[in-house]
Amino acid sequence: MTTLTHAIKIERHFKVALYLGYFTVAYNLLEGLVSVFFGVQDETLTLFGFGIDSFIEVLSGVGIIAMILRIQRNPGTPRSDFERTALRITGTSFYLLAAGLFATAIANTLMKHKPETTLPGIIIALISIASMWALVAAKRKVGRALDSAPILADANCTLVCVYMSLVLLAASIIYQLTGFGFVDSLGALGLIFFSAREGGEAFEKARGMECECED
Repeated sequence: MTTLTHAIKIERHFKVALYLGYFTVAYNLLEGLVSVFFGVQDETLTLFGFGIDSFIEVLSGVGIIAMILRIQRNPGTPRSDFERTALRITGTSFYLLAAGLFATAIANTLMKHKPETTLPGIIIALISIASMWALVAAKRKVGRALDSAPILADANCTLVCVYMSLVLLAASIIYQLTGFGFVDSLGALGLIFFSAREGGEAFEKARGMECECED
């Protein structure tokens, strides 16, 4: 393979990675809006928390887009302050989401609150699982082609979205079949676990970037 051919392939992979980043941001914005709307309307805590998580994932997607654009324009340059700041904001947002969901889940349990319906949660979860699973596969493929640890890490973040979708789906189906109100709060606890883990990983990545800059 000639150097020119290799460079063309690398450029093509970066374009694919960029388009995947744009799709991630656009999809999560739409998913967040729809989920929050139905979460509030049907008083479903799990769906509402899932929607807020989608907005936080937008921040992560913007950070990846910024990284790809920087590498394309200035290959070999160190990580930008923007990327580190975006990771810290993302991590803080995940922690705040986890704390808010925990407090609301406890309050809903004590008040024996029940959602009106969880049918929108089932539909949104099924669409999300199919879309995010395909996105994970695409990100991993381009990440391996570029030997890019950040893109592969972003694919793992998207995989966590699949896990959250499964939590939403399970909680929504169980409530729809049984009407057991505690299931909604239990589903929220599942989102809390993944949110806290994502928050910790975001801060860990930011610290890793600082070490790279010092080197």
